[in-house]
Amino acid sequence: MQQLEFTLTGDYIELHQLIKLCGLAASGGAGKAMVAMGLVSVDGAPESRKTAKIRAGQQVTLEDTTIFVVEGDASDDAGASAD
Repeated sequence: MQQLEFTLTGDYIELHQLIKLCGLAASGGAGKAMVAMGLVSVDGAPESRKTAKIRAGQQVTLEDTTIFVVEGDASDDAGASAD
């Protein structure tokens, strides 16, 4: 299983955008399609809301990849990043 860490610099990120920024979807629209197909879970529960607000401390799983969302420094000019 692949594990990614996403540093969140704001209050939240919408689920489909997180999937896109982590490189698991080519676009936000592709991320929305993955959510609609039932491929995504948040904190172990299936998630069907494409724009669900994902906050620091949550885990998002898409097939064999888990994204750990961690809190970043809000003053960081670089913004959110996927490692």
